[in-house]
Amino acid sequence: MTEGDSLLFPQASLGDSNVAALRRLNPWWEGKPMQVLPKTRRHLVGQIRRRMEAGLAPVVVVRGPRRIGKTVAQMQLISDLLSEGVDPRRILHVQFDELSLSRLQEPILRIVDWFETNVLGASLNQAAHAGRPAFLFLDEVQNLEAWAPQLKFLVDSSSVKAFVTGSSALRIEQGRDSLAGRISTLESGVLSLTEIGIFRGMSGPKPFLADNGLGPLTQMAFWRDLRSHGEQHAPFRDAAFASFSERGGYPLVHERAEVEWSLLADQLNETVIKRVIQHDLRVGERGRKRDPNLLEELFRLACRYAGQTPTVEFLVKEVRQSLGANVGAQRVTSYLQFLADALLLRAIPPLEIRLKRRRGRPKICLIDHGLRASWLQEQIPLAPAQLRLHSNLTSIAGHIAESVVGSVLGSIHGLDIAHQPDRPGEPEVDFVLTIGATRIPIEVKYRGEIRSGEHTQGLRSFLGRTVNNAPFGILLTRDFEAELQDPDIVALPLSSFMLLR
Repeated sequence: MTEGDSLLFPQASLGDSNVAALRRLNPWWEGKPMQVLPKTRRHLVGQIRRRMEAGLAPVVVVRGPRRIGKTVAQMQLISDLLSEGVDPRRILHVQFDELSLSRLQEPILRIVDWFETNVLGASLNQAAHAGRPAFLFLDEVQNLEAWAPQLKFLVDSSSVKAFVTGSSALRIEQGRDSLAGRISTLESGVLSLTEIGIFRGMSGPKPFLADNGLGPLTQMAFWRDLRSHGEQHAPFRDAAFASFSERGGYPLVHERAEVEWSLLADQLNETVIKRVIQHDLRVGERGRKRDPNLLEELFRLACRYAGQTPTVEFLVKEVRQSLGANVGAQRVTSYLQFLADALLLRAIPPLEIRLKRRRGRPKICLIDHGLRASWLQEQIPLAPAQLRLHSNLTSIAGHIAESVVGSVLGSIHGLDIAHQPDRPGEPEVDFVLTIGATRIPIEVKYRGEIRSGEHTQGLRSFLGRTVNNAPFGILLTRDFEAELQDPDIVALPLSSFMLLR
């Protein structure tokens, strides 16, 4: 930009503190090394890179809860680009929760303006025409006002590749509407079994569901092959599942496997749950402050009733007894939605068919049962060997297993998930997947003995109704993996199911 240009288009000042923060966040600009990164890598890194190279959309958005490795994935991608010889000045990394931007209008655009002038030495388009396009890594954008329109304007007017992360389901979803046609979205949950194996130094298989669409889920052969895949890799599967059973799926608890659980639990409470409740959800629309005590109590109840469908009236009664406050149903409902928007839990809705809403309540599925163990200070084993030693915990383990299934399914981008409540003539079905015009019912029976006629009643009823258009059903079990007498139902253990990702 010339001196004349600077008079026509004056640069907004970012402030000395923000400029200093940007330089610290991007040490490669000055030839300095970046922070020491974990050697282990989530599958997320490869998924982002494949979308980057495909070039189908200028913006790749990764949506997931806090502390599951989104920032680390960005930094590992930056490290790869630098090692491949990309000019460090072409890479901008911004962590928006580390900057003071309250007085800056359109902060994304202003930061990019500053980057072009002071680092890249050219406009984004000039750099792209010269064969040196810039890469923008924007971390935790969801708290920025109008982040999506700013990004839309940027990619509509400039040739650039942007990689965005966020830990708010609602705000990222709203951004998708503004960025329609310009965005490729990835869902990132906690570690899968295959990733836990990597973090634990085990040699194991790749995710069974390829990163190229949902079509295979509609084929019965796919689920039978998944069962066989689990049997083939049983030593790895069982070892990884035992680690998941004990600690859940947050990267921290497996990176530091030598640290005792009580210390890790305190860290999860502090850096995940309290961070979300006391920081991310502290202030709502129009600056209204939310009640952290009510949020904490509702998250405690979500942990207590994970995998279940408690009524709002029941939750209101529990909250009133615990807090001694006159809290209403509308407030409880909205606060539960805040927790879901912050990706601490998933609220699985009741099934709709042909726009006819079924009466029912959402099913509460925690993003990770390790958060339940840390918040309630109560560890419930899911591994079959451990559960057999504590048969009194079978019922609650079954509910937690349902919660785990909901969390795993919710991490598969583009998959529509619901549950069918119990209705006259229509037994409950734990989960229903909708893929195009096809529906796949899933039942979770987490017990030692499986009786085909008794434990498949809900699935057989759902399959028998033509309107459901369901070609087969899935029965997820504790450790049963034999062929059922019913040819339209595939049974496989939860541990094998979790090798999907």
